[in-house]
Amino acid sequence: MNLRTVIESILLKYPLFYMSIYLLKFDVCFHLCCDKSDKPPVTLSCDKCRLYIEYKCDMNFDITTDPHTRIDILTGERILVSPHRSKRPWQGQVEKHSADSRPAHDPTCYLCPGNHRAEGDVNPGYTDSFVFVNDYAALLDTGDKQAAAEDNLFIATPERGICKVICFSPRHDLTLAEMDISALIKVVDVWQDEFRALSTTEWIKYIQIFENKGAMMGCSNPHPHGQIWAQSGIPSSIEREGQRQQDYYQRHGQTMLNAYLTAEKERGERLIVENESHVALVPFWAKWPFETMIISKREVQTILEFTAEEKRDLAAILRDLTVRYDNLFETSFPYSAGMHQAPVNSGNQRGWHWHMHFYPPLLRSATVKKFMVGYEMLADAQRDITPEVAAERLQQASDVHYKRKG
Repeated sequence: MNLRTVIESILLKYPLFYMSIYLLKFDVCFHLCCDKSDKPPVTLSCDKCRLYIEYKCDMNFDITTDPHTRIDILTGERILVSPHRSKRPWQGQVEKHSADSRPAHDPTCYLCPGNHRAEGDVNPGYTDSFVFVNDYAALLDTGDKQAAAEDNLFIATPERGICKVICFSPRHDLTLAEMDISALIKVVDVWQDEFRALSTTEWIKYIQIFENKGAMMGCSNPHPHGQIWAQSGIPSSIEREGQRQQDYYQRHGQTMLNAYLTAEKERGERLIVENESHVALVPFWAKWPFETMIISKREVQTILEFTAEEKRDLAAILRDLTVRYDNLFETSFPYSAGMHQAPVNSGNQRGWHWHMHFYPPLLRSATVKKFMVGYEMLADAQRDITPEVAAERLQQASDVHYKRKG
């Protein structure tokens, strides 16, 4: 008896329930919201699938208004959703909103073509993307170092790495949302080329490609740029995601995100934009107010496997998504974004499925942001507006940048 058979047998006997499904081995939780019924609760189990289904009726529960918990299937983390709080008045911190007006070239910018960087090196007169080793790298390629004897209470090990900066464009006044598709394709090409080159170094085990956009996200320079950190260890969040994805793949013969994407496309309510190769959506378990994720339709482990068409489609969906972000509050939308993909030089990683996270802090306007404090730091992530409401807002946002209107 497989998962589909078990679920269908329940729905035939007890239709129109609110149902929670728990895959115990992976701590995976899916929620199906149905109409109310006076049928009694029922539980079924399937030893072959290691499945436990709690089938319960809550006559008063409404997922759109009542507080509830959702599960991030990639990490197993819980997210408290409190939609009833979305109308509370705000008297807290309001960020300053400055107009995004920058010159095409800033002679004081460390990243513009032809300028001196902080340590004295001169940037070439680049015309597309430009890559260099970070002058203030968080990781250093200092060769093998032996760890001191470990105490079980004080554990420290050397971490070796290479940190690079990628200038997306020579234009100081652009962002990904304002670059044309041809320029974005070149950025994707650079990501792929850098990943390929770094992965040939045997001691490198993980490569993180990311972008911090906006002063609100700690970006130290407004010139459009991102970073690549390649390191000798595998970050703990990547290990968690990898283990859960690998377990799922071994049991089901497909990646977890492939199954999730199929389910999301059937429902449609959280999808933002889709093309032939990728889908952008608000995840069911989103922690940040307007958090999104891009998932490749094909089961690929890293960006190295993308074809020319898939790279073009990635460039297109990146532009569409970031334009919608900017249009939401008519501001250059801040975020931290990055790819999660399989470790390198680390054996079988078949369960991994490439995806890209976007974590933007803005909540109600261009000047009010979400703070992850208190309960979120000490217990679980918490959000007010539901992921479905956030998805609807992004769906309704124009795909034409507000600066180009009129």
